[in-house]
Amino acid sequence: MQKSADSERIILGIDPGTTVLGYGLIREIGKQLSLISLGVIKLDHLSDHGLKLQHIFQKTTALIEQYQPDCMALEAPFYGKNIQVMLKLGRAQGVAMAAALNRDIPIFEYAPRKIKQSVTGNGNAGKEQVAAMLKTLLKFEETPQFLDATDGLAVAVCHAFQNNSRGGAAKSYSGWKDFIRDNADRLR
Repeated sequence: MQKSADSERIILGIDPGTTVLGYGLIREIGKQLSLISLGVIKLDHLSDHGLKLQHIFQKTTALIEQYQPDCMALEAPFYGKNIQVMLKLGRAQGVAMAAALNRDIPIFEYAPRKIKQSVTGNGNAGKEQVAAMLKTLLKFEETPQFLDATDGLAVAVCHAFQNNSRGGAAKSYSGWKDFIRDNADRLR
């Protein structure tokens, strides 16, 4: 899909979490990016994991309804030593994906290293470096209380950059059928 120079789209970026979920929305017109919104969904006040997932779904759906994004980009789960943490993060990501798929919004996944590399040029950059580069790229002054917000924003910017450079190693799904077809091994 070749974009025209003046085509416009809104990208919702999500940094999944079960304590704090970060999100960022950008507008892309041609190769120009501008900040729409960024923030966090706090979940630490909820003790039940099921309630956290419900809250993620509801808040992500509300963001989709409010901003009408053309696509969603998510940080893919990373492989850590604590299997329980990975499982919970995967569920959080899955619920956010479900909110987008429920509205027929295409989703894309990026590895944490790819996101950092795309935004800062350094795949090992820290959260502070990513936030500083985003402030420069998108020309905003505020420093969010939680760096999870700029992490969500970084995912959206990464997607815009990958799409412009055609270097995308992202996985894309345009609906449940596509997701299930490509992830049949996850359903067992």
